[in-house]
Amino acid sequence: MKNNLLSGMKILDLSHRLPGPLGGKVLLDQGAEVIKVEDLKFKDPFIYGLFAEMDESFPAMYDELNSGKQIVRLDFKDPETPNKIKELLDQVDGIIMGIPPKLRERLGVTDKDIKAQNRAIGVVELFASNKVTKSMHDINAMAISGLLALHVEGRNDDIVDPPYLPISGINFGVKAAFDLMCAICKARDENTAIFAKSYLLESTEEIFGPFWPKKTRDKMTKFLHNGRYPCYSIYKTKDNKYVALGAVEKKFWNTFCEIFSLDIPATLRFNPDKRLFQKISERFKSLNRSEIIKMSENEDICLSEV
Repeated sequence: MKNNLLSGMKILDLSHRLPGPLGGKVLLDQGAEVIKVEDLKFKDPFIYGLFAEMDESFPAMYDELNSGKQIVRLDFKDPETPNKIKELLDQVDGIIMGIPPKLRERLGVTDKDIKAQNRAIGVVELFASNKVTKSMHDINAMAISGLLALHVEGRNDDIVDPPYLPISGINFGVKAAFDLMCAICKARDENTAIFAKSYLLESTEEIFGPFWPKKTRDKMTKFLHNGRYPCYSIYKTKDNKYVALGAVEKKFWNTFCEIFSLDIPATLRFNPDKRLFQKISERFKSLNRSEIIKMSENEDICLSEV
C-alpha cells in the first residue's frame, strides 16, 4: 500500500537477493524514490547465476521486489564507475549497503567516502550476525535463534521441509528499512552521516523471540496460533481443499457453530481435546469448500478459504 509519506526522499540500494531489496521496496511503497545499482554483468543473483538457475521463482521474486525502482547497471570494474556512483551518492538521503568491504572501496562508497559528503545521510549496513562468525541463510538464523524448534516439534520425519517462507530474511529486510529511517532521522538532527547496522540473526531474535518467550520454551510448544485449540486451525474440505478458521471470540464461535450445526459450547473452543478438532473436521469434510464459503458469506465469523 502506498502512502507517499516519503515522497521526495531518495534511497540508494546497493544490495541484492532478498533483505536489502525488500527494505528498498518497503520504502518505495511509502513514496521514496529508490535507485538500485547492480553490476552490468552479474546483475542480481536472483536473475543471474546460482539462484536464477536452480529455481524459477527467484527471477519472479526479483521482479516483485524491484518493480518501480530505478535500476542502474554499471560495470563495477570500469574505473569511471566510482564517479558515476558519486553522482548518485550526491543525490540520496539514505543508502542500503549490502556489498562487501573490498567492493565498497572499489566503488567509492566506504564510510570515509560517505562521511566526505559532509551532510545528513543515513546508511544501513546488512550483516548475518554480530556474534556468530559463520555464514548463514534464513534457515540457519531460525535454527540458531531457537525458533525452528517449533517447526520440528512433534515430528518424527527423517526429513522435514523448511517453513514455507524465508521469514527471517523477510523480517530482516523490513527491519533494515526501519533502521535506515532511524539513521536518516538522526542524520538530519545532527547534519552528518549516521551508520546503522542490521543483522539477520539478531533481528530474528528481536522480532520473533517475544512470540515464544524464553521463560515458556521449556513448558509450551503449542499455542493458539499453531494449532492448540479447535477454534483456530486449518481444516480439509470434501473436495480436498482447505479452509482457515479463526473463530476465537465467543460471538464468532457461536455463530460458526449455529451455521454449521455444531453442538460445541463456547467454553470448549479453548479445549485442546482432539475429539473437538475431529468433530469440526468431520463437518467440514462433508462439504465442498465452495459450499462452506457460500454458507458463511453473509456472516462475520473469521472463516476463509485457503
